[in-house]
Amino acid sequence: MNLIQLIPIVMALFVAGACLGGLANLGICRLAYHPRRISPFSAPADNAPPRRLSDRVPIVGWLGLRREESLHGRGFWIRPMLLELLTGIGLAALYWWEIGCQGLLPECVPLPAPLDVLTVLHGQYVAHAILMVLMLVASMIDIDEKIIPDTITVPGALTGLVLGAACPWTMLPVLVSTPGMSFPPPDGWWLMHLASPNAWPGLLDGRYGVLIGLGCWSLWCVALLPRTWYARHGWRRAWQLMTARLAREPVTRLIVIMGLIGSVAIAAVWQHGGRPWAGLLSSLVGMAASGGLVWTVRVVCSAALNREAMGFGDVTLMAMIGTFLGWQSCLMIFFLAPFAGLVVGLLRLILFRDTEIPYGPFLCLATVAVIVRWAAVWDWAFPIFSIGWLVPVAVGFCLLLMPIMLGLWRLILAALPAK
Repeated sequence: MNLIQLIPIVMALFVAGACLGGLANLGICRLAYHPRRISPFSAPADNAPPRRLSDRVPIVGWLGLRREESLHGRGFWIRPMLLELLTGIGLAALYWWEIGCQGLLPECVPLPAPLDVLTVLHGQYVAHAILMVLMLVASMIDIDEKIIPDTITVPGALTGLVLGAACPWTMLPVLVSTPGMSFPPPDGWWLMHLASPNAWPGLLDGRYGVLIGLGCWSLWCVALLPRTWYARHGWRRAWQLMTARLAREPVTRLIVIMGLIGSVAIAAVWQHGGRPWAGLLSSLVGMAASGGLVWTVRVVCSAALNREAMGFGDVTLMAMIGTFLGWQSCLMIFFLAPFAGLVVGLLRLILFRDTEIPYGPFLCLATVAVIVRWAAVWDWAFPIFSIGWLVPVAVGFCLLLMPIMLGLWRLILAALPAK
């Protein structure tokens, strides 16, 4: 696409992005643990003046809502107004980069492309836009309350799985020619799948593949159950308490029903086979591997620090990202996020003696960085993922080193003077 063709599309996407930012603000207010009636789409707070139709206009509507500062606090309208503005700019800029410049491909050259390639690029753009809006809501709630609700990450993960099966071309491109591929790439380039950058193994089309898919799905459903495990009075008593709570909580029935319906759907896609099955299985493994990695780190860190190091919301957030991007991308995201988190954490520790920071926003920032700079990231990571089975061995080695690093961190915290 040339620049002239992009201008009206980018302008329309800015408006659509601002409207999506308004919906994101509504989600931030309503899905939080402590809901707030700040959004112009919510009922006004007690003693608030009636809402006007102009209040619902994206971005500029918040200028009129300044009249509620006495109820919500000085400057409460600034952040939501900026979120809508940045969402509009972000979605327009993402379209220019991914479609106009073909930024996910090796070079930023806005040359015409065959229709099938443009279809693939537009599918990727829609998937990334959905993911970024979901991450925006999750990040803002995590900043406000240090919690990420399942009401964001669970529907988000289901959306990623549906896209993986219905639109498998939404996966990121793998810019390497791979011999022995089971189905041809569009116009000479490939899309991320479970075995990338290696060829798709034929055994994953058989019963081993469906067992892996059902195992990943079952693991995720079990992880969502409202479990409690108090082993202070023995394992038998802990098991009784856990099963009693599972039977008492209404959400248990919903998760069981979701698990059964999802299992039937997975089996149906497996019977269909081909590209939809490869996309769905890649999303399922991405969900389980990404969420399982953060879950393992959460357990190890909590044991080493003798306190909860990461919330379960970070686990479900990473699982959601894994359904959209696959396990390879999430592995890079996981190791990239701590760099930003470490800088912010040290500043908060030095300035405020605050050792608790929300980690979800850093996972989301790393995700955006990996998507936008995918061509360069994959060019660097391709030799690493080419070694196949050595990748999980290397990850396991890093996990073994983590308790040592956290032990040193505890010594640093102990050496610091009290507030």
